[in-house]
Amino acid sequence: MIRSLYLAGPDVFRPDAAERGRQLKALCARHGFEGLFPLDQEVPAEITDPAAQAAWIYRNNIALIGRVDAVLANLDFFRGPEPDSGTCFEVGYAVARGKPVYDYIPEHGSLAQRIRLRHPQAIGADGLLDAHGWNIEEFGLPLNLMLSVPAPLVVGDAEAALAWLAAHLRGG
Repeated sequence: MIRSLYLAGPDVFRPDAAERGRQLKALCARHGFEGLFPLDQEVPAEITDPAAQAAWIYRNNIALIGRVDAVLANLDFFRGPEPDSGTCFEVGYAVARGKPVYDYIPEHGSLAQRIRLRHPQAIGADGLLDAHGWNIEEFGLPLNLMLSVPAPLVVGDAEAALAWLAAHLRGG
């Protein structure tokens, strides 16, 4: 039974990150889940070295993933035409640990279509390669296959993903 969710995503970088975390946790509660947001934990004041702070955050986020029943990941594009790399790591870590992962993105379309729509400057003149001449993955999936294949992906926001997850768990 899935009761607790680690809330992965670039939301931790928003200017209103703490408030966003409260909103996500409230959404989780409305759908019968306990949400754990990475910023629920504060780096102890005595840890002032940035490298030590980063290590503390890493260890504690990994511990949170270990405590939950599943991961809910915001895999929207972040700072370009790919999801947040930290979130991708958390998804991969959870999958490797055998934890269910549920992802959400804001729009339909294959990865190439989504890049063309939202980041046209990243596409080369021929429309088939990126601006640097590299192939654009096109399997008809909305994200890189390593993110699309192992986890159900809901098109919509966190509310839609939580509603889908709650219905899915009820057998609907």
